[in-house]
Amino acid sequence: MDLTKIKLVITDVDGVLTDGGMYYTAEGEVIKRFHVHDGLGMKMLQTCGIQVAILSGGDSALLRKRIDVLKVPLFKLGKMEKRSACFELMQEAGVTPEQTAFIGDDTLDLPAFEVCGLAIATRNAHDYVKAKADWVLEKAGGEGAFREVSDRILQAKGLEEIYATADGFLTVAEKMAQ
Repeated sequence: MDLTKIKLVITDVDGVLTDGGMYYTAEGEVIKRFHVHDGLGMKMLQTCGIQVAILSGGDSALLRKRIDVLKVPLFKLGKMEKRSACFELMQEAGVTPEQTAFIGDDTLDLPAFEVCGLAIATRNAHDYVKAKADWVLEKAGGEGAFREVSDRILQAKGLEEIYATADGFLTVAEKMAQ
C-alpha cells in the first residue's frame, strides 16, 4: 500500500463520516453525528494539496451544510451507482485511479472499491466489504475513521509534523482558516 501516490481521497458518508445511525426528531427531521477529527483531517489534507471528495447515496440539506462548512468543493450526492461517480470525481480532480483512495463500509461502496487504486473499509464495515478492501481501518465510522486515513497519508508523505506537533500544525493553521 503506497500512500505517497494518493492525490485524491473519496469518502462515503453514512457509516464512514457518521456512525451510520439516522436520528429522527418528533417532527421527522433526520440528524446525524459527524466527528470533528474527520473535518480537521480533511482540512489538513486539502492544505497539503491532497484533494478530498464526498460521495454519498443520500442527499440532504444536513449533508450539504456539512460539506459547505468543510469547504469540500468535490462532491456527488444521491449517487447509488458509485463506479461512474468515482470516475467523474477523478476527472474533476485531474487524477488517475491509482492516485485515488476510497473509504467505504457497505455494499453500495463495492463498485467504488473496484475502480479506485486504494480501497479502504472502516472497522464497522460488513465482513464481505472488508474482504474486498486493501486496508481495514482500526476506527469505525463516526469515530474518526477519515482522520486515521488522513494521518497515515500525511505520514507517508513526510508531513507527520502537521498533525503530530504544535509547530507543524501552526504552519498550516492559517491556511486552513481561509
